[in-house]
Amino acid sequence: MKTIVCIIILISSNMVCRAQSIVGRWQLIKESSCVEDELSPDDVETEELINDMKSNSAASPQILEFKDNNTGTESTKIISRKKSYNSKGFLYRFDGDGLYFLDKKSRTIIEGFTVEKLEADSLIITNSARVCETKIFVRIK
Repeated sequence: MKTIVCIIILISSNMVCRAQSIVGRWQLIKESSCVEDELSPDDVETEELINDMKSNSAASPQILEFKDNNTGTESTKIISRKKSYNSKGFLYRFDGDGLYFLDKKSRTIIEGFTVEKLEADSLIITNSARVCETKIFVRIK
């Protein structure tokens, strides 16, 4: 009986140790889009087009901040570019495997992401609707 209790305690403590907090400030360092996957990487013109599109992106750092009370802010539009989602403040829900951005009034899910990796200093999320869209963040102070 003591053995079973010890095993349960070890398993639950292991799960707690592996769980990381998403709360904090995260800077977007790389993102891939579905366009890159659709285009042929062997074509020189295609590669130039992709590089030109990337150079048009914002020069300022793109930062997401997740707060303890399930609210957050984004410095530029990082998560969703939908017209109905025109504020830089947002509500979110994080369950360890999924990160969901919610409508402020109805609290329904606007956009969902699968958390591929969450460590103390890095976060990788993939859009649930478009698996070819991945965003890589690093934690900043």
